[in-house]
Amino acid sequence: MKKKIYLFIILLFSTSTFAHTDHYKGIVKIEMDVFRNGKIIGYSNYFFDHVDKKMTVKNYTKLKVELFGVDVFSILSEAIEVYEDEKLINFKSNTLQNKKEKYVNLNYDDKEKKFIIDGSSYKGKADLDCVIGNWWNHKILKAKKQISPLSGSIKEQVVSFVKNETLIINGKSYSADHYRLKSKNENLPDDKKLNFDIWLGKKNNLILKVKYKKMGEWEYKLKDFK
Repeated sequence: MKKKIYLFIILLFSTSTFAHTDHYKGIVKIEMDVFRNGKIIGYSNYFFDHVDKKMTVKNYTKLKVELFGVDVFSILSEAIEVYEDEKLINFKSNTLQNKKEKYVNLNYDDKEKKFIIDGSSYKGKADLDCVIGNWWNHKILKAKKQISPLSGSIKEQVVSFVKNETLIINGKSYSADHYRLKSKNENLPDDKKLNFDIWLGKKNNLILKVKYKKMGEWEYKLKDFK
């Protein structure tokens, strides 16, 4: 009986801290178009490198919203995630958001079994059940906390299943599970709250679409992958 309980604890711990990078072994890139109010305004693309038990994911995001010829919102960001034996060991990003610099430097501390974060919005430790809030990793739908890839801030989240749906993206049909991801703390200011609708492909385990409202209706849609 004790052995069964011990095994259950190990499996539970593994589920919360591992990124299931094995699911992405055959993936070289994931490209996503970014839309605002139905108009394409940029992209967020991920490139994967696999060497032995290590996986590196590079992200390049660029988007710009113009109003009457004036830039009202923009993001230019580069990031790199490194996983070893399916565990996140390093994350680094540099972002220019509306001409304001943001950054994250995250490292795994093996002695403390914690993430050590130096970010523009948060400096300190984080538990291993946190996940980087990027749209390539379907583990974000199982995590209880996410780390902002732009600033390092940590937010608790609640994910609920909505329904099964069929999505048509760029003329292709996908069978998908629709989820809703929201902040656990409902008292946060609206501009700090998490409130996303996310569609996960049943066949390929890739996030197909992300939708949210913030100064308009935003969508991240899968453009291509290989």
